[in-house]
Amino acid sequence: MAEPFAVQVTVRGYETDALGHLNQSVYLQYAEHARWSILQAAGVSPSELLAKGVGPVVLETTIRYLRELRAGDEVQVTCAFEWGEGKTFRIAQTILRTDGTVSAEVASVGGLMDLRERRLVADPQGYFRALAREPELFGL
Repeated sequence: MAEPFAVQVTVRGYETDALGHLNQSVYLQYAEHARWSILQAAGVSPSELLAKGVGPVVLETTIRYLRELRAGDEVQVTCAFEWGEGKTFRIAQTILRTDGTVSAEVASVGGLMDLRERRLVADPQGYFRALAREPELFGL
């Protein structure tokens, strides 16, 4: 199995809380950054999605915090799509320190929303497959 897509991030001091730990909300920002980065790497731009009248939405997110992060820590944020049947898909993400220690696991349920109808599209895989120059990054 291929390695999941990943982006590098350095924890910045202003992202930490009063205890010196990465603020809990920033984990969501790192996960979001990785999701937009995989779209870009696959060749899917936000303007293309808008031109098609669709946009990605997050329907549910669960975060498991396992090890603290502090300012200056270098981390890798992975992103792997998991496809099933229907209108939704799952995205599994891991935030890892450079030594391989897992800091957090992020599990999301997403979909593609038809921006005119305000409903999820029936075949999100088809949209990603058609738009992507590198659909294999999405596991397609």
